[in-house]
Amino acid sequence: MSHEFETVLYDVERGVGRLTLNRPDRMNGMTNRMVRETYEALGRAAADDSLRVLVLTGAGKSFCPGADLGHFTEGGADERLSPEHFRATTLLHEIPAVTVAAINGACAGAGLGWACACDLRLATRSAKLNTAFLAVAVAGDMGLPWTLPRLVGAAKARELSFLPGKIDAAEAERIGLVTRVFDDNEFTSRVDEVVDRLASSAPLALRTLKSNYLAGERLGFADYIDLEADRHLRVASSPETAEAFRAFVEKRPPDFGRR
Repeated sequence: MSHEFETVLYDVERGVGRLTLNRPDRMNGMTNRMVRETYEALGRAAADDSLRVLVLTGAGKSFCPGADLGHFTEGGADERLSPEHFRATTLLHEIPAVTVAAINGACAGAGLGWACACDLRLATRSAKLNTAFLAVAVAGDMGLPWTLPRLVGAAKARELSFLPGKIDAAEAERIGLVTRVFDDNEFTSRVDEVVDRLASSAPLALRTLKSNYLAGERLGFADYIDLEADRHLRVASSPETAEAFRAFVEKRPPDFGRR
């Protein structure tokens, strides 16, 4: 199933949604329309109970370098944004499906903010990452001061933000900014392997694990344990868990009915 937008591509197949930032002639630089259309596509993804994984990537050889500064300096603000549209970042972080940023090239500014809002970040070895905001005299958007310290620690996040500059994928992996790095010539196939592994997981357990991590960000430990215990008892008594137990004993892959 595919959906028509002007600046992004969104399609769903067998429980996997793929949201592609689609301005390759401008390295997928953000415009107001792209922000709005990304928000709308993510709204559809959030409402799709069949979705297990959502992949965010860029068309061509770039992920997203942030705002298309040339577009804006040339008077190209294509439409007005409302504060609601900035919740695209919230949706990337909070939708029930596991979100994966497939960083296939330049990733900076607001593009890095979107990547950091995802559950996992997979990068090509040639990718370069940069907070970039302060270098163009803006304080930043897309949630980076909230997500970045949770990924790399408070001190490193401040260093990357206050002293912006490009870092390569190997350094990004070393500091925990990206999850895994793959050679460029095998990036697509390796990302597909990770996504297929996620999408083949038990959907109830996968979504519940995602929601547990979100709950852990807002609850104290005792309250979290109470919530986790309730969810664990519900999931552990589900047909999915019974199938997983049988499959383990019978030494076969479990069948969770992925279509």
